[in-house]
Amino acid sequence: MPVITAHGLRKRFGNTVALDGIDLRIEEGRIVGLIGPNGAGKTTALHAIMGLIPYEGELNVLGRDPWQERDQLVRDVSFIADVAVLPRWIRVSQVLDYIAGVHARFDPSKAEAFLARTAIRRESRVKELSKGMIAQLHLALAMAIDARLLVLDEPTLGLDILFRKQFYDSLLNDYFDGGRTIVVTTNQVDEIQDVLTDLMFIHRGRIVFECSMEAFDARFWEVKVHAEGTAAARALKPIHERQALGRSILLFDGTDREQLAKLGDVRRPSVADVFLAVIGNDSEGARK
Repeated sequence: MPVITAHGLRKRFGNTVALDGIDLRIEEGRIVGLIGPNGAGKTTALHAIMGLIPYEGELNVLGRDPWQERDQLVRDVSFIADVAVLPRWIRVSQVLDYIAGVHARFDPSKAEAFLARTAIRRESRVKELSKGMIAQLHLALAMAIDARLLVLDEPTLGLDILFRKQFYDSLLNDYFDGGRTIVVTTNQVDEIQDVLTDLMFIHRGRIVFECSMEAFDARFWEVKVHAEGTAAARALKPIHERQALGRSILLFDGTDREQLAKLGDVRRPSVADVFLAVIGNDSEGARK
């Protein structure tokens, strides 16, 4: 059974449509990146999955209706949102004691073991910690919960590149075991590219692209075209074209690599490259 399924998922705030009929299916043991620009509906989708807001349509998370059965759902789910939500006056030891008291599947010894590898002290107050240390504390709390589903909403927002890398390295090496499922939203797409097993692009409240990373690596190629090959390359119908240092760079979906190699220098594009192409095409379609 999939961990998350949605059909016709909709959410409106007044006159604003945040989710516009989303269909999705997330299988167990996957690390899924939900990527989209600000205002695309990422956080609203996660809040619906967590049972934090009502919604229209069908949504099933771990076999439960999240809005009707949230009390049961939270036993199997761990959620990290804004790392600034902890009260600044609280001590690290008090945070550990609180989580141990409210979550039956929290293992304080696991959190302690993770924190022992950081500069965070039990007696420190949150206001004394840097943003990176607060993110480490959040991750220690999440990894110490024996959850089937971990949901991360921009977990490294505002952190420098070193802490962002450490965060995702710890997530992959210390938490993910192939049996758990992780859903993460972020604007720092390329930094998590090697962590993900699956991609979903969300734009204007709709899922406009979804693909496994295995399929992604096989489908997409970017070609820096030789001047004499530009017309031939365009005839192959690239999904996007840009200019760099006086040369055309064309992005292709499903075109044979050997055929493209005759036209210029071929490389695998980044997730960000494909994201910009897909979102740009979707925006163009919306304006027509």
